[in-house]
Parts: sequence; C-alpha cells; structure tokens
Amino acid sequence: MELKGKIALVTGGARRLGRAFVLALAQAGMKVVVHYGRAAQDAEKTVAQVQALGAEAIALQADLREADAARSLVDRVVDLWGAPHVLVNNAAVFEPGTLQDTTLENWTLHFRVNLRAPFLLMQRFAAVVESEGKIVNVTDWRAVYPGRRYLAYTLTKAALITLTQMAARELAPRVQVNALALGAVLPPPGEDMTYLERLVQRYPARRPARMEEVTDALLFLLRNDYITGEVLLLDGGAHLLHG
Repeated sequence: MELKGKIALVTGGARRLGRAFVLALAQAGMKVVVHYGRAAQDAEKTVAQVQALGAEAIALQADLREADAARSLVDRVVDLWGAPHVLVNNAAVFEPGTLQDTTLENWTLHFRVNLRAPFLLMQRFAAVVESEGKIVNVTDWRAVYPGRRYLAYTLTKAALITLTQMAARELAPRVQVNALALGAVLPPPGEDMTYLERLVQRYPARRPARMEEVTDALLFLLRNDYITGEVLLLDGGAHLLHG
C-alpha cells in the first residue's frame, strides 16, 4: 500500500508506543486519527507533534471498556474523514495476575480492552473499508511463549493472534491482517530503563528494541501487500529461550 494520503486509526495513540506509531505514520504522509481513553492532554500534544511535521491528525476519545464506544469509533472516523485505510490496534491493559490471584475484575478488564475492542474495531473496519485495507494488531511475545505471570493479559494477546489469523483468511484479499508480537521496548509504567536493562541481559540481543525498529516493522507490514496472517516477533530473540 502506498501510505501517503491514506487515513490511519491508531488506538492508544496518545502516548508511549502508540505515539511513536502515530508519528511514524504521519512522517510517511498519512492522516492519523489519535484515539485515546483518558489521556486527553497527551493526545493533544501528539496531534500538535503531527501537525508540526506538516501532516494532519485529530484526536478522538473512546472508552474501549465499553462495547458501544469501541464499535462506534470507526464510524466516527468515517464521518470526519471517510473510511480509514489502516487500523492499528495498539491500546491495551497490562496488569499482573497469576492463576491463583487473578480476580474477575482483572480478567474482565483485559478481555474487554485487549480482545473485545480490537474485534469490534476490526469488524467495523472491514465493513467500511472501500478498496484496500491493512490491520496490524499489537500483541506480545508472551502470547506465543507464555510465562507464569500476567495471566489475563497473556490470554487476551494469544487470542488476538488467533483473531489475526482468522481475520486474515476471512478478509482476504481486500484486507491484510497481521500482528506485531513485541518484547522489551519500553518499561512498564512506574519503572525506568534499568528495569529493561536487567530484563534483557539473558536475551540474545542483550538490549531493548529501539523505537525506530518497532515503527519500521509496522511500516513494513503496511507497505507489503503480500504478507497476511503473519505474527512478526520483535523481541530480540527472547523466544529462543522458550522454544
């Protein structure tokens, strides 16, 4: 797909990894919808950064915990700019929990935001896309090689991979659907880079991913019209320790 002039919707696009995706798409010449849940100020800052690049962006709020809000987000984009060409399902909840201590509230929150919302967004995206479309679901290498923590999170990200593969078959050839399975990129909220530096010492790459390596992977999947149903592991070889 030629990205210049096309419309992209990035969920959770106000900050952290989502902001990096938004800026990379804007630099590629796309018009970008920056979805946010509660980070209104961050969303406006991200929009301002895009505009400083000479590109177009708007911020749209939606609480992805609510089915109606998730379902209507694509339609709001259509009303403002027309049908989007790209959907990046980046927004996610990441909270710890084991088999023994995961609460129903923790379980429900993860499944609503990390799985149900992407499903509803993909469903509406497929319904409105006009000629060609791209969906990239942001998942996690833990979904392929699960550990003992983050039970609900890992289950939702694993299910998102399956949803990616099923959608790739159903929506072909008009829409390509792929997933980015990320490893160490940014420290969790409340942690600093020393957290990641300790974590990656046993990984083959011995370092976290650079942000441009992650955004380059997204752009690669969007520009390639032949790859679909793929799960691109971007984890510095962490999966090799679990294979």
